[in-house]
Amino acid sequence: MKKYLFTLFAGAALILLQARTALSIDDLSGLLVPPPGSGPVSLVARLSGFSEVPALSSPGTGRFTATVSADRTTIRYTLTYSGTESDVFMAHIHFGQIFANGGISIWFCGNPSSPVPPPAGVSVSPCPLSGTLQGTITAADVIGPAGQGISATQFDELVRALLRGLTYVNVHSLKYIPGEIRGQIVVQRFGLLN
Repeated sequence: MKKYLFTLFAGAALILLQARTALSIDDLSGLLVPPPGSGPVSLVARLSGFSEVPALSSPGTGRFTATVSADRTTIRYTLTYSGTESDVFMAHIHFGQIFANGGISIWFCGNPSSPVPPPAGVSVSPCPLSGTLQGTITAADVIGPAGQGISATQFDELVRALLRGLTYVNVHSLKYIPGEIRGQIVVQRFGLLN
């Protein structure tokens, strides 16, 4: 029996070793992305200072939940945050990996008199010190980042990045202008990260 199991595992390892050259990590992650038309997709992120790049110690916390519509044309979201060390002046979705900083794709809120005001043509409400923001994102809300390959209004590219875990929510405060709390957006599976 032991000889049989060893042969079985050795054969499986050989097959996987040969397949390794034919498949990339991107190919494998694509298997986890629900195809268009398969139904709505739930997204989630937990925000903390430890997730900032570089990490920082902050009592602030937050939670982001969203649902991408089945036809991939809208995203309904809720962003809740509290406990930041100073006034929040902007919050966004950025395009970037977990340990990298990236450009802004979506503005949730922004204060015109802040160190980084919303760009011309972006209409958002002022950020509360803490609380909940809710809304619906459409193609008209996507502002880029063009330098990273997502043009304004290019909603399909944003959704593709969201579903592959390549976006994050960042809440910026006056004390921590680059961001006080942050969380990587992931597809919610099996009730995880509730």
